[in-house]
Amino acid sequence: MSKTQTPPPPMDTAKKARVFIWVLLAVLVAVGVIWYTVFTLNKPAPAAPTPVAEAQLVREDSHRVTSPATEKAQLVEFLDFECEACLAAQPVVEELKKEFGDRITFVNRYFPLPAHRNSATAALAVEAAAQQGKYEQMYAKMFETQPQWGEKTESQAPLFRTFAEELGLDLTAYDAAVADDKTKERIKKDIADGTALGVKGTPTFFLNGKMLTLETKEQFRQLLADAAK
Repeated sequence: MSKTQTPPPPMDTAKKARVFIWVLLAVLVAVGVIWYTVFTLNKPAPAAPTPVAEAQLVREDSHRVTSPATEKAQLVEFLDFECEACLAAQPVVEELKKEFGDRITFVNRYFPLPAHRNSATAALAVEAAAQQGKYEQMYAKMFETQPQWGEKTESQAPLFRTFAEELGLDLTAYDAAVADDKTKERIKKDIADGTALGVKGTPTFFLNGKMLTLETKEQFRQLLADAAK
């Protein structure tokens, strides 16, 4: 004679709620794992910064603005055409260039700062001019006119194009250079090198590979005089 099985006691409401919560948490965790896996696999890899070991202070295509017959030293400047400190330093650099340019190679590199709306646009314009042999002329024009266009929120590209016209550049070639990804990459390469080398602001100077901490014009001049001996 078979025994009648006693059914289990009904689950109380509180216990049911606890079971439901645990099941729900398990589902959420499983969904989270699946989402994380899919997201990680499909997430684009971030652009790798230039390793310090691969960064170069001076590259083959860097703009050397003096060509001493016998080089005693190199002075590299990372600059931003919209930077007021660079504008203030520019007359001093020009003075030192005239004094020591026959012994020291002065090298300019781009380092447009993100906070300056038109600094990268200015660098593009200068590099486009450089491709037509007018680097120094456009460089000087940018600093000469900085109070006119600096700190503007709207793009100053049309104004920079008028500078190119004033310098007698082939505007078709200029426009093509400004739009060319190779021109943009040329500037990004300077930024990557500067960042890897510890540049955080502008102007930043390196004398014979050593970053300078400058306080006075006299100190700057003495450092160059010592290096040029």
